[in-house]
Amino acid sequence: MADWMLWAIGAGVLVIAELFSGTFYLLMIAIGMGAGALISLLRIDMPGQMLVAAIVAAIGTLLLRRSRFGKIERRPASANPDVNMDVGQSINVPAWQDGFARVMYRGAQWDVELAPGEVAAPGVFKIREIRGSRLIVGA
Repeated sequence: MADWMLWAIGAGVLVIAELFSGTFYLLMIAIGMGAGALISLLRIDMPGQMLVAAIVAAIGTLLLRRSRFGKIERRPASANPDVNMDVGQSINVPAWQDGFARVMYRGAQWDVELAPGEVAAPGVFKIREIRGSRLIVGA
């Protein structure tokens, strides 16, 4: 079997693995293997093919890491809607008292605190964060 076929099969296997894992890093390595296949078509020996594949994969990985897809957004669990289902929900605050209020939410009384920079006016607010038994809300 020719070298370019081995490179192409390896790249195909990595693309399939990437589809199952959901990470783009395997895709960058598969692109590097594709570059190795192209170099093998130019009849360059195996060490040269491996070098080109490694360089292309490394450059692709570094570019991916610097892109917005390579950055992981870390939010505290108290403000993360993926962890806490109450974050992002709406509540009605009838009256404020020095930036604090008491409201009925999900069948219980909750202490509500106004987020910094928000105006204390009666109305509907969104829950931004939960600290203990206190809801931090903003417009």
